[in-house]
Amino acid sequence: MNRFGRTLTGEAPKVIKVMLADDEDLVRSGLRTILTSAGDIEVVAECDDGLHVADLARQHRPHVALLDIRMRSADGLFALRRLRALPEPPKVAMLTTFDVDEYVTEALRIGASGFLLKDTEPAVLVRAVRDLAAGGAVLDPGVAARVLSTVADGERAAEPAR
Repeated sequence: MNRFGRTLTGEAPKVIKVMLADDEDLVRSGLRTILTSAGDIEVVAECDDGLHVADLARQHRPHVALLDIRMRSADGLFALRRLRALPEPPKVAMLTTFDVDEYVTEALRIGASGFLLKDTEPAVLVRAVRDLAAGGAVLDPGVAARVLSTVADGERAAEPAR
């Protein structure tokens, strides 16, 4: 196990520490309620903009960070870049209402391990956090279909003509 409590075997830690970054108090409150009701997840930090995410991560060492794409002051992509620059960054999933291809591809390119929509079922969200903490990746099914299609289209375009 490393200093952040992550196992080296792909298993989630006994208590998964999560950080929430969303500019809506109601959304953060709902997410906190859903996640903490799971029993093995603790919300250790929250903020309402992307400016403070990296500082909170250094202070609280979350295993997983759920970041909104659009926030006041600095957005989730800014926060993701700052988190990825940390020596041992948390696994990050973007959690947003904006199902926009540019956001998805940019977040994945920067290093997000997941992209979920805010209409995700609570049980799916809890499972996603557990999967992320264990080293996995998560994508909303609709987003996954588009990502796979984009990759397949890119592969076809890169194939030499016969």
